[in-house]
Amino acid sequence: MAGELVATGSLKEFFKELLLQARQRQRLALTDFTEFYLVNLLSDFAAVGRLFTEEEEGRKDHEPLAILYHRALQSGREEQIKTLRRLGDVSLYKAGFFRESLRHTVVGADYYIRMGEGAYGHLKELTPTSSVSGVYQELHEKFRAVVDLLEDIAARGMVAGGPTGALKVYETWTRTGSERLEQVLVDAGMVAPRTKLPN
Repeated sequence: MAGELVATGSLKEFFKELLLQARQRQRLALTDFTEFYLVNLLSDFAAVGRLFTEEEEGRKDHEPLAILYHRALQSGREEQIKTLRRLGDVSLYKAGFFRESLRHTVVGADYYIRMGEGAYGHLKELTPTSSVSGVYQELHEKFRAVVDLLEDIAARGMVAGGPTGALKVYETWTRTGSERLEQVLVDAGMVAPRTKLPN
């Protein structure tokens, strides 16, 4: 995967190609505008600091989604839009790329999914005439499917990254029975494809 990254002209081109491949595998239709939004989101969050907020002491930490939501409700329209977008983007990224680790948290991945869906739905209502309104609507309606796309990209990256990542994907698959993760392992040659029994 790192070799592919070097071969491409930019990080955005790299993520655009990964997203396109994942969309084809999942058979998920997205508008060009939503795809462009997701490519930018992935590129932004590739910088580690973007996922965190900086506190007064200079320490970086995750801002709880409930605090982001509360802040959005207490803000004027422009700040509300900015905060809800952050809430939706962080929820989407973490639920897609870190779904397995969220399983070990108090709230779990479903909480991130519900918060993200809600944030994008609210953004759609706040920006009915904006050019990005359709993106927010599509992300609201297809949030879980987009999370699945990101999980596919993350799993393939882990498998390509070496034995440790591949083992984590394998362990998650054996525990969850996820068909998506099974396909990642089949494509990597780590497990045999299931044979369909004749009727």
